[in-house]
Amino acid sequence: MPTKMTLMAASLTHLRPLTCAAVSATLYSSRLATQPPDLIKWVKREGGFVHPSVKIAISEPYGLGVVASDDIPKGSDLIALPEHLPLQFGTVEADSPIPKLAQQVPEELWAMKLGLKLLQERSRKGSFWWPYISNLPEKYSVPIFFPGEDIKNLQYAPLLYQVNKRCRFLLEFEKFVVNELSNVERDHHPFEGQDVDSSALGWAMSAVSSRAFRLYGGKRLDGTHNNVPMMLPLIDMCNHSFHPNAEIVQEREAGDGKMLVKVIAAEHIKRSDALELNYGCLNNDLFLLDYGFVVPSNPYDCIELRYDPALLDAASMAAGVESPNFSSPSPWQREILSQLNLDGENPDLKVTIGGPELVEGRLMAALRAFLSNDMESVRNHSMDTLKSLSVEPQPPLGTANEVAALRTVTALCVIALGHFPTKIMEDEALLKQNVSATTDLAIRFRIQKKSVIIDVMRDLTRRVKLLLSKESATAQS
Repeated sequence: MPTKMTLMAASLTHLRPLTCAAVSATLYSSRLATQPPDLIKWVKREGGFVHPSVKIAISEPYGLGVVASDDIPKGSDLIALPEHLPLQFGTVEADSPIPKLAQQVPEELWAMKLGLKLLQERSRKGSFWWPYISNLPEKYSVPIFFPGEDIKNLQYAPLLYQVNKRCRFLLEFEKFVVNELSNVERDHHPFEGQDVDSSALGWAMSAVSSRAFRLYGGKRLDGTHNNVPMMLPLIDMCNHSFHPNAEIVQEREAGDGKMLVKVIAAEHIKRSDALELNYGCLNNDLFLLDYGFVVPSNPYDCIELRYDPALLDAASMAAGVESPNFSSPSPWQREILSQLNLDGENPDLKVTIGGPELVEGRLMAALRAFLSNDMESVRNHSMDTLKSLSVEPQPPLGTANEVAALRTVTALCVIALGHFPTKIMEDEALLKQNVSATTDLAIRFRIQKKSVIIDVMRDLTRRVKLLLSKESATAQS
C-alpha cells in the first residue's frame, strides 16, 4: 500500500495569481507562448494522470484555470504527477554560477531562488519543462509591477514598505547578476547568454511565489524528507478557496519508493465548477503581495499597528481614560511588556487588529495591565488569560478595566482609519469609473483594509455595550 500524507494549510504554500472580480480576466489570458503546447497531454505523456472530466478553461470569476467538465465524485483522483514532473531548485551543474547567485537571495524572498532555476529552464532550448513554462502567464498582477501611482493608491504603509523593499531588492540583484555573469562564457552561461534584468527577475520571482507548493522533497541524513518549494504543472492552475473542493496529498509508492503528488476531490464536484485548493489562512497583504489578488471579506485579514506608548496615551485619553501611563511604565509593568516582547532587547512592536483574534493578545494584555495599575490583581492572572479577548464568566480585571481597554482599541481604530486619505464611499465611486486593472485592484485592497477596521470597531462597541448592560443588571439586582 502507498504511504499517503495529506498536506494541511500550515505545510502547504500555494501561491497562484487568481483572476477575481477585482481584475479583468484579460490580464491573465496571455500565456508566455502564443500557442503553448497542450499541458494536459504533456502531463499524461510524461506518466502523469488527469481525470477525464478535468480540463483547462475560463471560469468566472477566476479566469483561466482547471474546471470540471462533468460531475466528479468525492474521493476521485483529479491530477497526479510523478516525481520527475515538479520543477524544483535541485542540483545544478558543478560549474554553474546559479548557486552563487542564489546565495544572495534572502530567506524571506525564497521564491527568487527557485525563480533562477525557472529562468534557466525558460532560456534553455529544448528544456524538458518548456511545455509547462510556455503555459505560464506572460504578466502578473503583483504590486511590484504596478505603476508608481497605483502603488501609492494602496494607501497602506506596511504593504507599501514590502513592495518598495522587493523593488529595491530586484534592482540591486539585477546589478549583482549582471556583474557575476559579465565574463561567463556562453557554454557556461545559465541563461544561454541572454541578459537578465530586474523585469525578468521579477517575472520569475512572481511566477514562483504565485504558484509554488512546499512539499516533501529530498531525504535528509536521518531518512526524513525536506520541505522544499516546487512548481507543480497543471496542479498550480487550481484556484483558491477557504472552503476548497479539492486537496493535495503526497503518496510514496511501495515498489520503487518514488513520490507521487496528487490532487483529490474533497467533496462532490459539480460540472463547470473550478477546482479549488486552500492556499492558506493568510491576510490580504500576502494575497496581494505574492498572489496578485484580494479576497473580499477575508476572515484572516488584519491591520498592522505599532506599539507606540505616546499613541496609546493619546488613544486612551480620547477614549475617556484619565492620566494613562503607557509612556511612563512602572517596573512591574515594564516586566509585563518584556514578557509580551513589547520591551527589552529586540522587541517585536508590530501588533494587529482584525482576523480571528480581533485584537492581538499581546496588545490586549498590555492594555489591561496598564489600565489597571493594580500589580497584585494583574499578577493573579496568567498571561494567557490577560491575552484572551474572552471575558467569560467576567473580565479578568473588572468591567471598568475591560471597557477602558476596548475603548482604547476603538480609538486606535479611529486613528488608523484617519491615516487613509480617502473614505470607502469615495473608493466605491472611483471603482465605477473606467480605471485600469491595477488601479481597480489597489482600490479594492484599501477598501478591504478599511472594512477590517470598521468591523473591529463595531465588534468592540457591541462588546462594550454588553459589558455595561450586564453591570447595570447586576447593580439593579
